[in-house]
Amino acid sequence: MARVAVIMRVLPSSVELDLEELKARIEKALPEGYKIEGSGVEPIAFGLKALKLIVSMPEETEGGTEALEEAIRSVEGVDEVEIEAVHRLS
Repeated sequence: MARVAVIMRVLPSSVELDLEELKARIEKALPEGYKIEGSGVEPIAFGLKALKLIVSMPEETEGGTEALEEAIRSVEGVDEVEIEAVHRLS
């Protein structure tokens, strides 16, 4: 089965939130078959930083990225989730 890579930006609910801890919580909340392949931190403004994630998921997922977005939004400390791009992996 083919997989897709979802590039997203996750905005924390507070500037004091540890982004590595937030990433660990997100990883635990991901549905089966989803995996964080890469991550980074992007400065936004006034000390706020976003967590940039690359998540691989099955291509034939009903609803596209909806289950992924819902899983991440349910994590404590997540304020907003923005999908930036979706690419098919070969």
